[in-house]
Amino acid sequence: MFRPTAPLSDSLPPLIFGTATFNYQYNVDPYALSSTSLVQKALAQGIRAFDTSPYYGPAEEILGAALDSDIVRNHYPRDQYFILTKVGRVASDGFDYSPAWVRESVQRSCKRLKTNYLDVVYCHDCEFVSPQEVLGAVRELRRIRDEDGTLKYVGISGYPVHVLCELAEMILQETGEPIDIVQSYANFTLQNTRLLSEGLQRLVAAGVGIVTNASPLGMGLLRRNGPPVGGMGNWHPAPDDLRQACIDAGKWANSKGEKLEVVAVRFALENWLREGSKVGALGSPLGDNDTTYGHVLNLPREKLGVSVMGVSNMEELDETLRVWRSVLDGLADDLDAEPGTMTPSDAVSDHEWSLSRRQTIRMLAKGIRAVIGSQWVDYAWPSPDPGFVNRLKAQRVVDDEPENTETTDAQEATMLTPPADADDDGNATDVPALCGES
Repeated sequence: MFRPTAPLSDSLPPLIFGTATFNYQYNVDPYALSSTSLVQKALAQGIRAFDTSPYYGPAEEILGAALDSDIVRNHYPRDQYFILTKVGRVASDGFDYSPAWVRESVQRSCKRLKTNYLDVVYCHDCEFVSPQEVLGAVRELRRIRDEDGTLKYVGISGYPVHVLCELAEMILQETGEPIDIVQSYANFTLQNTRLLSEGLQRLVAAGVGIVTNASPLGMGLLRRNGPPVGGMGNWHPAPDDLRQACIDAGKWANSKGEKLEVVAVRFALENWLREGSKVGALGSPLGDNDTTYGHVLNLPREKLGVSVMGVSNMEELDETLRVWRSVLDGLADDLDAEPGTMTPSDAVSDHEWSLSRRQTIRMLAKGIRAVIGSQWVDYAWPSPDPGFVNRLKAQRVVDDEPENTETTDAQEATMLTPPADADDDGNATDVPALCGES
């Protein structure tokens, strides 16, 4: 038996590098990104977890190449960082949660990511398939975990908060074992906090170990210029009036001398660290070698809410880490850091600035939500769209025959491997950070 003996929350860090940015949805040419340098610098700055998916176009292969670089292999052994990926979604209108494809997908992800095991595997965008299909995929992933050891923890990811809750509750009831981790995206942002108001208590009651908050900019909705337009064109699912309300909020923030993106990212990171602590993690927030904010590392070892942030370039990475450190710095008072841990004068000034900045962000957040307006605050767009048809499931149904889920691995691979440009859609779980998309 390979099943881990310790919960994931004992070791997962509270900040995860998301790689939906390594995709045509957010960048015209993801291969042109300095991805290897980005990953190397992220590790050097204390990032110890990376989230990806086979659905994010070339993201797994790009991340795998970066993690297989000489610098990473020589300085960061595999057991010093986490890889989180997904199964089930293979195209914008194609999902396969069958056991055969789950096995094939896990094996393929290991190959692409150049690793012998995956720390977490999610069932990707689980609202697009039936609860029975999700349950079957979870059972298969747990079988792989227990018998093969090529993955350690099993999760689900998706957009509608109520669906994530219902599935977590069903999995606990049907299997007697809670799901290890749930990934929610675009539901704890300046525009929409449903993850907190409608989801948190239900997920805690369902025994979920960790709930990650991804896409703090709502897949780019909370950008001054609106959602990003990459190689896939204008794909964002938000209604035009909501987009305009967010653009208006960006203009208001600009009139106050602030960038909407900066306020939105800090709001989400800072508040989820606290609000998400019930489903948080104990891993180091800055790695083991960061002394720039040494006094922060003396925080009591308490769970912190976990967030996923994606970046496309060095400037975005630097800005994300600057905000992250400042957020942690401001958190020190809340967690009763030991007296005397902030002896250097520059640390004191940094800490005071962080506390002041936190108050400013709170005031700005209230103003931005007022501009967005009650009609759009906490609005969630439909997912899937009404009338959605799973193309791959439809292909497997012949006349009135029941769905055949017993196809061979070779047949599944032939039928389901999408073309290179088919792995892009608006349902990413993490996105570029401050200077790019959320």
